[in-house]
Amino acid sequence: MTQAAVGWHCPECVRAAAATVRAPQGRFGGRLATGTPVTLLLIAANVVIFVLTLVGGQAAANDAAGLHPYSVALLGEWWRLPASMFLHTGFLHILFNMYVLYLFGQPLERLFGSLRFAALYLLAGLGGAVASYWFSDPRTVSVGASGAIFGLMGALAVVGRRLQYDIGTVIAVIAINLVLGFIVTGIDWRAHLGGLVTGAVVAAVLAYAPRRGRLVVQWAGLAAILLALVAATALRTQDLRSPLGLAAVPQPVHSSSPAGDEMPAVSFSRVTAA
Repeated sequence: MTQAAVGWHCPECVRAAAATVRAPQGRFGGRLATGTPVTLLLIAANVVIFVLTLVGGQAAANDAAGLHPYSVALLGEWWRLPASMFLHTGFLHILFNMYVLYLFGQPLERLFGSLRFAALYLLAGLGGAVASYWFSDPRTVSVGASGAIFGLMGALAVVGRRLQYDIGTVIAVIAINLVLGFIVTGIDWRAHLGGLVTGAVVAAVLAYAPRRGRLVVQWAGLAAILLALVAATALRTQDLRSPLGLAAVPQPVHSSSPAGDEMPAVSFSRVTAA
């Protein structure tokens, strides 16, 4: 027994009672977050990986894990799509992305809760990678978290609209960065657009889900988005494996795929920053 303000309490009874109390929820159904652990963890992961690539060589890292469409399609290296969002081409590249992640990630994580925010970030990054996979020159390699970062921008615009805030500043930031992606060489604007659209759709699913059955609606919606991205990846893979797609492979030599089949070898023509 322990003394309390209103007498004596049994510790086991207190723990049992606490277990029946529901954790406070945020505006959109997620557990109310007092901190932003996912935002900080994502920043730390990106920085650590960037330092490791500096030590081991950025060219080698891009070759090993960058988004190279022919490697995905012909060698079955599908993991390049999510892995590429944790690589960066230089200090300015990672500095900008991590600054925006810190700036936009914290309010979004507090609104959605850590788990939903993690889903938002990863799905937006994957959406950017899938857009790049579809519309970029398949001989190039794309790296960077900008697809996920633009997804956060799109999500913030959707949430602001849902809460009836003035989103003019957010729209202006999105527009400026989209324009820069079109006019500055070496930037994968396709990943930017793909991440922006995916992030906005994810945020709409989370923010506009009806209160009744919200948990089921939200997670079913997120699962549907993931399945759509997987289906889009499969369709593009078939396209690149077609005779027309194989005709553009940059090297005529052949190498064995993990399945033992003979596949055209692949190479990179240039690296673009996402």
